[in-house]
Amino acid sequence: MHTRISIIFIFLSYMLVPHTSVASSHDNDQAKDTSIHEIIGIELEENIVSFPGIFFDKFQPLTALDMVNQVPGFQLENNNSTRGYGNALGNLLINDRRPAAKQDQPNEILSRIPANSVERIELIRGQVREINLRGQSSLINIVLKEDENTAIKWEAFLRRTFGFGIITPAANISISDNWGGVDYSIGLSGRRSNVGRDGTEDIFDGNGVLTENRTIGRRNRNTFYKGNLNASKWIGETFLRFNSNFTIGDQLAKSFSNRTPVDTSKAQQIQFIKRISDKPFFEIGFDMERNLTQDLVGKFIILYFRGFEDSIETQTLSNGAGIQSLLRAADTFNVTTEGISRLEFDWAGYSHHVIQLNLEGAYNLLDGKFSQIDDTGAGPIFVNIPGANSKVKEVRGDFILQDTWNIGKFELEYGFGAELSTLTQTGDINQKRSFFFLKPQASLTHSPETGDQTRLRIVREVSQLDLMDFISATVFEDEDLALGNPDIQPDTTWAAELSHENRIGRESVVKVTVFHHWITDVLDLLPLSLDFEAPGNIGDGRRWGVELESTLPLDWVGLPGARLKLAGRWQDSTVIDPVTRERRVLSVLRGPNAPDSFNVDNEYVYSIDYRQDFEIARVAWGWNITSGAEQPKYKVNELEIYDEGISINTFIETTRWFGIKINLFAENILNFADTRNRSTFSGQRDLSPLQSIAFRDQIRGPRIFLKFSGTY
Repeated sequence: MHTRISIIFIFLSYMLVPHTSVASSHDNDQAKDTSIHEIIGIELEENIVSFPGIFFDKFQPLTALDMVNQVPGFQLENNNSTRGYGNALGNLLINDRRPAAKQDQPNEILSRIPANSVERIELIRGQVREINLRGQSSLINIVLKEDENTAIKWEAFLRRTFGFGIITPAANISISDNWGGVDYSIGLSGRRSNVGRDGTEDIFDGNGVLTENRTIGRRNRNTFYKGNLNASKWIGETFLRFNSNFTIGDQLAKSFSNRTPVDTSKAQQIQFIKRISDKPFFEIGFDMERNLTQDLVGKFIILYFRGFEDSIETQTLSNGAGIQSLLRAADTFNVTTEGISRLEFDWAGYSHHVIQLNLEGAYNLLDGKFSQIDDTGAGPIFVNIPGANSKVKEVRGDFILQDTWNIGKFELEYGFGAELSTLTQTGDINQKRSFFFLKPQASLTHSPETGDQTRLRIVREVSQLDLMDFISATVFEDEDLALGNPDIQPDTTWAAELSHENRIGRESVVKVTVFHHWITDVLDLLPLSLDFEAPGNIGDGRRWGVELESTLPLDWVGLPGARLKLAGRWQDSTVIDPVTRERRVLSVLRGPNAPDSFNVDNEYVYSIDYRQDFEIARVAWGWNITSGAEQPKYKVNELEIYDEGISINTFIETTRWFGIKINLFAENILNFADTRNRSTFSGQRDLSPLQSIAFRDQIRGPRIFLKFSGTY
């Protein structure tokens, strides 16, 4: 530990001391970019598809996010659950640099940048300017204008969900400027929402005979406020940045179930569940970057996150006359902490090579406290939930050394890394374990023509554990327990991907990717008894499939200014079921997901987006269809299958009046239902008789958004 602190201290001291022997780069970013171009060579410019700001004028953009959403053949990634910092900001760069943040999502960052502050957007498809792709097939780089005046971006909108609540507001504002040589931006936002779902749930016995009808409903009221402060400045030859964001607010969730047995001799029951939650959090990040020599760039990054969850959940069960037979209450208080420190070195002193070394240390902590009481009429009784009060700590260190070698039309990226981590759990369970993983990677890219690119990638990946999987909780809705597992460990995957991209001009692109994943210690649901399971490792498995992304202008079919964006994934998978010992597909462990979620293990998902811009009239309209396959969850004595259905959305927008963008957006206009089929067995799933089936069918209602936004 002392050695690591000494290395960081020496590195920071060197970063902050002026060096006359190194060419000064703080006068402007252009000077640095030019020198780097000279090092790497102009032939690598074919790895960039550049879109000047005027390219996006026809789309009436007000923010950088509006612009990025119109880049052909690119999908922005939003993900804050990745392992460490390295992949948290996946495929976004701003002025060649990744934002020093993890919870502040890329779409939120881009939504605060006014479009008139963007000089151009670059789609980077290979090694340029010492930029580390970190396994991505492409990156988007937002190049901002220099010496911009104060920029203010604002937005206000109203939302109405039909059948589930009143009109609710939201607003945000962000300001970007330079003060005393410091480039800064400040943003504030607030939002309130009232949403819900209504439907029915029918209960059948093991023979398929209807035994009970249920009318169900859910209401969620969410109020939150967000803020951020970002600043950057050159001090000597060192570029410094500071990023911070916070969220505060509260959530109120209510659900009811009116249960009427088919057998009239049995009493009606009414279940009511109420949950009040506060989940504030804040994150701060700091990084510094410096040319250590003419060919060597060094960077130091630190991140700190702290979040809280304070919630009280109650459940009551009454008969038709209002006489209560059960009162249950659970109090949860969780504190989550994450700290990351990282060193990055990029060396371009060897012709046609860029060598990169990344060193990272991470600290994760979950301190979970849980208590529950049940009262069936004789007074409250404390309920012991095993493993619910625990503290889980992970300390991890890793490194990766890689080289990007440009060989004419080929680019070879290869590297080797390793990771050492220690997991410690105290409280209800006391245990300490250590893990060591090797993480080699390699990719070969062939770009025979400017518009074509073929890429083969092989990498070993280590999954990010959710520390919540280590501690237990109750699930009032299903009268069930979600047990934690202190023995869970990360699964590892050898991933092989082959992709080909064809671009015709700047606006037409088709990209196809085939993949095969070999997974060791698959994370799924592991049986603990005949009644309960927990997240755990169930053995080895595989996943394979194909992905398609395409952007197609439609002028050639008589639709000027129109284009179609297609995205889809089909996959299959296999693993040995720990209950039946037969092969099956992987479980979808999370709860219901949006229909367009591409990062879950269901069979398929697709999205079709149509947009038509009438540039002279300054009007655009379009529609979107998204859908995904069923999402199975295999428990020890249950099988749950979610189906989120189809979502159809449409919009119309204009900037004709006073430069203000007015957008009318309708979501879920046909109000398709989502369903859950829950089959419960008398013993182990599929090895014992079927006991009951609960089929839930509910709708979430169409929504309309009226949005006003502008910049000045």
